[in-house]
Amino acid sequence: MKNTDWKNSLSALYAGDPEFESLKKEGETLPEKKSILPQQLRIELDKKGRNGKQATLITGFEGSDDELKIFARELKTTCGVGGSTRDGEILIQGDVREKIYKLLTAQGHKVKRINF
Repeated sequence: MKNTDWKNSLSALYAGDPEFESLKKEGETLPEKKSILPQQLRIELDKKGRNGKQATLITGFEGSDDELKIFARELKTTCGVGGSTRDGEILIQGDVREKIYKLLTAQGHKVKRINF
């Protein structure tokens, strides 16, 4: 048996089918990862309004909302946690300040640590 990708197998099976081609194009709507220029960012630990649960807050991002979401997704997957974006801020669940600091400095960003 050949070790092939199931998507390639389906593509070969349904090649030329207009319905399959339209589904394939609709599924490719994720924005591409763009390189983000080095920026001055701030990292701090936030517990206010979260019933004592900790969250890492990254502020100072300059760019569009789409770039912010892509950047936040990269940080969240690297740390293996959840989070959200709002008003130019990235909120990462838990106290992952040190991990994010190392990641951002490795990418060339200038990072100011608040309350370390």
